[in-house]
Amino acid sequence: MARKFKIPAIPKTTPKNIRFPNDVIEDVEKAIQGTDSTFSAFVIAATKWALESLEEDAPENG
Repeated sequence: MARKFKIPAIPKTTPKNIRFPNDVIEDVEKAIQGTDSTFSAFVIAATKWALESLEEDAPENG
């Protein structure tokens, strides 16, 4: 069963510059509107979720 994405609380972070398409920025800002989250926290959680998904899908070695 697929895990549901949850909008995260604000984690400790290190600044990292990245460019996003304007439509992605708008969609994320709409998703976090009215929550106790930030754009950065959302992107960090989405990235972690994507990395975990890749790890689960990777063929086992050996």
